[in-house]
Amino acid sequence: MGMRQPNRKQYFLLIYIISLILILPSVIRADVNRLKYRAEGNYLVVEALDDDLIHLEYGRGSGPRTDRPIKTTDMVCNRDDNVPSVVCKTDFSGPTEFSDKGSGVIETRDIRLEINTGNLFVTIIDKTKNNLQLTTIRPLNLHQDFKGLIATRTEELDVYGLGQQFVEPGKTDIDWDGRVREGGDFGNVMTGFNGGANANTQVPIMYEVNGATFENYAMFLDNKYKHRWDFTSTSQWKVEMFGDEIRFYIMAGPDLQDLRKDYMELVGHPLVPPKKMFGLWVSEYGYDDWNELEDKLDTLREKKFPVDGFVLDLQWFGGIDNCSDNTRMGSLTWDTENFPNPPQKVSDLKSNHGIGIMLIEEAYVGKNLPEYTDLRNRGYLVKERIGSDEPFYLTGACTHNCWWGKGGMIDYTNDDCGNYWHDTKRQSLINVGVIGHWTDLGEPELYPALHCPDTGGYAEGTEGDAHNIFNFKWIRGIHRGYLRHGVQQRPFIMSRSGAAGIQRFGAAMWSGDIASRLSSLAAHAANQMHMSFSGIDYYGADIGGFHRNLEGDLNEMYTQWYGYGMMFDIPGRPHVENLCNCKETAPDRIGDLTSNLENTRLRYQLIPYVYSLAHRAYLFGEPVMPPLVFHYQIDDNVRNMGHEKMIGRDLLAAIVAQHGETERDVYLPAGTWIDWHTNQRINSGGIWKANVPEYRNGRFTLPLYAREGAIIPLMYVDDKTINAMGK
Repeated sequence: MGMRQPNRKQYFLLIYIISLILILPSVIRADVNRLKYRAEGNYLVVEALDDDLIHLEYGRGSGPRTDRPIKTTDMVCNRDDNVPSVVCKTDFSGPTEFSDKGSGVIETRDIRLEINTGNLFVTIIDKTKNNLQLTTIRPLNLHQDFKGLIATRTEELDVYGLGQQFVEPGKTDIDWDGRVREGGDFGNVMTGFNGGANANTQVPIMYEVNGATFENYAMFLDNKYKHRWDFTSTSQWKVEMFGDEIRFYIMAGPDLQDLRKDYMELVGHPLVPPKKMFGLWVSEYGYDDWNELEDKLDTLREKKFPVDGFVLDLQWFGGIDNCSDNTRMGSLTWDTENFPNPPQKVSDLKSNHGIGIMLIEEAYVGKNLPEYTDLRNRGYLVKERIGSDEPFYLTGACTHNCWWGKGGMIDYTNDDCGNYWHDTKRQSLINVGVIGHWTDLGEPELYPALHCPDTGGYAEGTEGDAHNIFNFKWIRGIHRGYLRHGVQQRPFIMSRSGAAGIQRFGAAMWSGDIASRLSSLAAHAANQMHMSFSGIDYYGADIGGFHRNLEGDLNEMYTQWYGYGMMFDIPGRPHVENLCNCKETAPDRIGDLTSNLENTRLRYQLIPYVYSLAHRAYLFGEPVMPPLVFHYQIDDNVRNMGHEKMIGRDLLAAIVAQHGETERDVYLPAGTWIDWHTNQRINSGGIWKANVPEYRNGRFTLPLYAREGAIIPLMYVDDKTINAMGK
């Protein structure tokens, strides 16, 4: 008997089913186990992505279908980012072992979840550590706008990550235990600190660690709204946030190294910065013309300093007009009166002097500029409110600050806007030879809802919808522009704000308009540790401080800070507010000259080593400058230590941030160490080395040690070395 042929309707149904079979694996990922539980009007979805990686969602009502993945924000890698330059994981295939044992018990090879089906509490157990109970998580106030999670903890746990928040001057303690971590009204914010203003940037990755027992797990909260984390209780921690659902990842693993690797797979590895970014970049607010820049360069060369670039503040496009519609803010076009013939000058600086140029840009546009009219006509400015066609007019009335002028704000949450602005404005600067982009004020610092509630309409939605993802999308737009135009140079963006995942687009961060105080430097050093855990490997400060609110001798402050910056900051960038043209920040003009020169040359010597670390960060997600606890988790002495840092796996440096200090004690974890400055060999079982000198032959230098057996590639540096490329 022959087979009966399908009729026309059956034929098309068959084709449709076959197409679903071909398409669904990339959309639904049926191989990832996904279960849903409901109780008390709430739901919980559990998605096992890997043996030690679980994705969860809490919400109200019946919840989503389980044949589709849990939704993610832009912070998590997705197919749009799946280009050769981005390293992350978007193809989770599920755990190697999975079983649903019923009654709310789920197991992978490494993790067991015990879900109370009556109230949706989730107990997480690490099977690889003798069934160690890591925590029990329960939902909090899911019916309210500001909802959250509460999780059990033990008193011994330390807490790392969560981005940057300046907490206490003079403190390098890196532990969030006993503290509250929160941002501004919408999350990311600039706030006053110790005589300056510093960035508070939420990156919602938290590590809970008991180093002595390797009782550790990490949680990434995939939420773009404002968060508030409370670790003041010794028995539980709490996080609260806005947003309709609560989506988060739980990561278990043997140690901090494994946890950070899992997190970096979710949000992406950092791009390798252009090699020149590992050198010295000199900046101030700001160079008035080419002549001022060249004067700084001439004296640096005269004093035999290698230098790789200059950063131009807002004077390059003509500056601003306070509280005026006539401001030049947003023109993103050279002021050719003070910076004539940019193509020739940028080319000459590059070819004949080995110098690169980085330019500032902001998201605000003066109302009387033709760019404002163009963007308004295209609908690319932030609107008065959702549904309105009228741009919001940023004035002193709604921001209490119109220092930059008056006008509108570019809506970078609109991808079409970001593409247009890059293609018509930024790309011409790249074509001229600009190699760095400084995205300033990206919290955003001034925004419609700051003092005018219920205003502001973005492509992303309300102010709350857009605020914390604003700078992320701005940065992503630059990366996409580089790809779209086939630019060979890797993108490098220096940002004051952002979100988890900006590193995969080539972004670094700096800590804001910091005060010229060593107590602020100490707090900055603590934040660098949290940023390393948060996936931000390239992090720095305005070396020497932006606001000259001194608490001691200027030259001593600058010399210590410059030594720190040359050791740890990428890029290493002195910067100061200098509108009066009465302050100095170039290292040949302030501080101890011989110390500054030696610290600059040490940085350049180490560029091959640090550059190799950058490639490992890109390939494997390893941190460039981790805290000691990252590699010495079992050592109780380093659990809260922020005043010493690793550079990769093989170098250890101790910071100095104290007036009148000439020596300090240095802790060396177990192992054999070589004193960089003396070649002394030190066998350590975990010892404090007392009275290590900070001045050698009259020159200030940070204590520095290499692990025995380490291979540290170096660059030869002498009086003729002028940049990182060996010119």
